Amino acid sequence: MVRVRLKRTGTRNAACFRIVVMDQRSSRDGKAIEELGFYNPRSKEEKINIERVDYWKGVGASFSETVEAIAARVREGKSLKDIVRKPSLSKKAKAKLEAEAKAKAEAEAAAKAAAEAPAEEAAAPEA
Repeated sequence: MVRVRLKRTGTRNAACFRIVVMDQRSSRDGKAIEELGFYNPRSKEEKINIERVDYWKGVGASFSETVEAIAARVREGKSLKDIVRKPSLSKKAKAKLEAEAKAKAEAEAAAKAAAEAPAEEAAAPEA
């Protein structure tokens, strides 16, 4: 079975990957059938030939999860450089945000009730 996956290149602490088509049984750095692009996780640079990816998908090749994600990003025109991830919040920060949201909702509800109450009182004496 043919598989589209990453082939590691680069030096020891500066990995770079080629996106290649190879036999599923071959080693990670073995001989590739075709090279489709590259991915550099350090500089967040990625390039892939989408036409050839579509060809190999049509032939029935399987894809690694990473290559599938890279191909999807390139199809959408996005890059890893463009994607900004939100930092995860601590439990304390989450609780604080929830408390603020709850207080804001209660204040809005009270303001809405206060705005409706005088309108009803003013309408009653006129009738």
